[in-house]
Amino acid sequence: MKRKKRSFQLNEKQLGYAMVLPSLILVFVVVLWPVAQSFWNSLFDYRLNDPNRSELMLSANIDLERYVDNHFYINSQLEDLASSVEGEAAATITDIKEKINGYHQELVEDEETKQKVEKVDELIMNYQPVTDSDLKYQKIDNGFADEYRDALMSYQDKLTGLASSVSDETVSENINQSADLLGATGETILKSNFIGLKNYGKYLQDTRMWKSLWNTTFFTVVTVALELVLGVCIALLINRAFKGRGLIRASVLIPWAIPTAVAAMMWGFLYDGQSGIVAHYLASLNLIPGESWLLSTSNGGMFSIILADVWKTTPYMALLILAGLQTIPSSLYEASGVDGANKWQQFWKITLPLLKSSILVALLFRTLDAFRVFDLIYVLTGGGPANATESISVYAYKTLFAQQNFGEGSVLSVIVFLCVALISFIYVKLIGSDLFAGRTK
Repeated sequence: MKRKKRSFQLNEKQLGYAMVLPSLILVFVVVLWPVAQSFWNSLFDYRLNDPNRSELMLSANIDLERYVDNHFYINSQLEDLASSVEGEAAATITDIKEKINGYHQELVEDEETKQKVEKVDELIMNYQPVTDSDLKYQKIDNGFADEYRDALMSYQDKLTGLASSVSDETVSENINQSADLLGATGETILKSNFIGLKNYGKYLQDTRMWKSLWNTTFFTVVTVALELVLGVCIALLINRAFKGRGLIRASVLIPWAIPTAVAAMMWGFLYDGQSGIVAHYLASLNLIPGESWLLSTSNGGMFSIILADVWKTTPYMALLILAGLQTIPSSLYEASGVDGANKWQQFWKITLPLLKSSILVALLFRTLDAFRVFDLIYVLTGGGPANATESISVYAYKTLFAQQNFGEGSVLSVIVFLCVALISFIYVKLIGSDLFAGRTK
């Protein structure tokens, strides 16, 4: 008898993993890969505004564009200098020239380096920039790099000392120019900018970072708490049946629908100490010390961004809680009413316990969103006055893009990710453990 071929089948556990695998891959690509890239950048002294640190270099490199351009003039300048002076000065300059040529010959002994030097030289002679970073930078031995760079710097010092001993002012100026050229050539030899975890050690002692982290935490706790209370009240109100309920629901969502940057600009006009209507009435009611208090003081700035955020995102909280209210059966309220429960007792014994799922989801989303706040603060106060309202995200943006310090800015980005991950862990594993356990029963 022929045996039937056994078809390949997955058990329930394997099938579950197979279905989850695409999601895990997507999470890694979309979420974890950028974080991993930021962490890698944070291990370097990586600054776009500094030619010596504008690349990630694990080993020593040489900027061939600047080096070839400078080396082209070194020989001719040193040769001219040697012929313009006599005696020991001429011998010193000739010796420097020969040693530099020796280092150059050692550099181009590597065939790959030699080909790149010739290609770069051709581009420079044709007045074309070197746009290919692989061609512009070439890895070299760390020991040779340190030796060549130190030699160029010592030759620069020798020429500077020689210039001060020459009586002819024109010759002295020419020697100083050649010394500067040697110093610039030495700067083309780039040391590795890998610094490991030093950036993290720096920011652990940075008072500005801890201040921005405190501002972010304070902003998050206060706004989320106020939005939760107001959101529950609004959701209970618009959940009741009354005439015009649809119009009221749509009107409540308008603040949330306005782009954050636009809302921040609008509140900026309202808070203005000279023409802001909100500032005028708050000062008239003696709720604030003066009309300029909102945007010109530390406490006023924090109050301003909290008020603007509560106004804008409370409808979002109310919408999530309203969705939870819609799932509560009306029969529970009818039965409790028959048993003699009043509205307050119904809220605490029926509404609030059954809203736990919706409240936890709303809190999770709003806490993460509030902790990552950027556009509201950046547009409304810019983090001022005196960094009093600067969040960790605003600080990271200023470091990354305003200062173009990608190494230190990446450290702040990683800190934001770690804080967000910690918040998620607390909500899901600690506060929401009963919620998820109940759903699996």
